[in-house]
This record gives sequence, C-alpha cells and structure tokens, in this order.
Amino acid sequence: MPRRLLQAILAACLAAATLLGCATLDEKQREWIFQPSDRSWGGSAHLAEGMDEVWIDFTSRASGDPARLHGLFLDAPAGRADAPVVLYLHGARWNVASSAGRMRRLQDLGFAVLAIDYRGFGKSSKLLPSEQTAYEDARAAWAWLARQQPQRPRYIFGHSLGGAIAIDLAAAVADERGTIVEGTFTSIPDVAATFKWGWLPVGPLITQRFASIDKVARIGSPLLVVHGSDDSLIRSELAQRLYEAARGTKRFLLVEGATHHSALSVGAEQYRDAMREVFSLQ
Repeated sequence: MPRRLLQAILAACLAAATLLGCATLDEKQREWIFQPSDRSWGGSAHLAEGMDEVWIDFTSRASGDPARLHGLFLDAPAGRADAPVVLYLHGARWNVASSAGRMRRLQDLGFAVLAIDYRGFGKSSKLLPSEQTAYEDARAAWAWLARQQPQRPRYIFGHSLGGAIAIDLAAAVADERGTIVEGTFTSIPDVAATFKWGWLPVGPLITQRFASIDKVARIGSPLLVVHGSDDSLIRSELAQRLYEAARGTKRFLLVEGATHHSALSVGAEQYRDAMREVFSLQ
C-alpha cells in the first residue's frame, strides 16, 4: 500500500476515534505519558532513608477539591543554613523515592532539595495526573517552599517530563534564581515524531502536549539545559532546540557518555562548573 494512502487511512481512523472517544483518548494519553506509580525504581528507596517527609495541602483551583502532595526534603550539607534550595520535579513512572539518589547528588553540589510526587504518584492524592494537574502541583510546591524557606535563594530543577513542568513553573513565577532542566524536550508531539512510527499523523490528536518550546522564552532567570550524549529516549537535538529558543543568560551542557538517567552522576564536575558560571554559585 502506498505510504500516502496508508497515512490518509490512518488519519481518517484516528479522526473517527477522536470524535467517538475524546475522553478515552485523553485518559489513555495521560496513562501512557505519566505511567503513575507508588513504586520506587530498583533499590533507590533506601537512599531516601533519613530524609524528612513533607506534606503539602492545598485546594485545586481547577476542581475546587482538596489536594495533598507528598514530598521528601533533604537539607544542605551541615553548616550551610543559607544554602540555596531547589525544587526537584521528577519524570514519569516512579515515585519520589526514586529521585533520592539525584537529590543526594544535588546536595553534594551545595543545595537543599525538596522533591515532590505529583497527584497520582506515591502517597500524594489519588487521581490520574494530567498536564494541568502536574503544573498546578508544581506551583503549590513552589508556594510552600517560598513560605518555608523565604530567606534562601530558590531554584527549579526538572528531569525528563519534569523538565517540561519546571519550564512551565519558571515561566509563571518571578522569584526563582535559576532553572535547570535535564533530559527534557521541546514538546510531546516533537518527541513522538522521533520514534520509528513518528511519520504517523498523531500530532494533532495529542492532548498532553507539554509545549516547553512555547514557554521557555518567558523564563526570567538564568537557564541551564543539560542532556546526555547517549540519551536513547529523548534526542539531544530537542534539548538543543529548547536552549536556542530561550533568552537571557543560558548555557547548554552536553554530557558525553551520559544516558537519559545518568547526566547528573557522569557529569558531576561539569554540572558544578556550569552552575558556577550560569548562577554565580560559590
């Protein structure tokens, strides 16, 4: 069958499916993109031992329902009461305890760290997360952090899907000192287009778009974009495009040999140098 004819048939089928089941299509996308879980990855849970549990209660502006986020807080190294604090926004699939190793690496770089589970993950309120609920959760955590740590300079860090959430937050607030994203992308449709079936005309049907490329220029703080050269999930050219769309003080750091999950460990010294340069950290 000629490719163009196949594309036309698939487009017609997808359009019909959309008309018949928009809600179902949206729910499936939310399940596929977030893969929400109360489980931690591998043996990462033990790395969370000794961290303080945090509970953040707020009322959802979208639904009016009470909401609760669970998080972990790791203070800065001893003697650094004035150390910067970072809000860590994780990616898909695993709960916040899976980020414990990355939290400890950020602590090694001189930060105190608050990491949260979005609603639908871990011990946070139960629901099927969406792009909008994740954005709302990040803003609630940021407001809580500002109340709890008003004297400390505050930063935003997002990994993978969390990078898109971090960019939305940084574009919406004005009191962050800097924003760091790692292993992230321009938009979900752009990611889909890089897959082997990316020629399929699914872009218009994606409801959870996470279009960071449309927001990154609105970030008012210095921006550090990090990617692993061996990232097989998110292509580094998407991060490069995101970086190019940003304005103001910015830096792109490609960590040679790093995968989607290892840039913070493989490139620890590069991270440290880049943060000193971009954020003027000591």
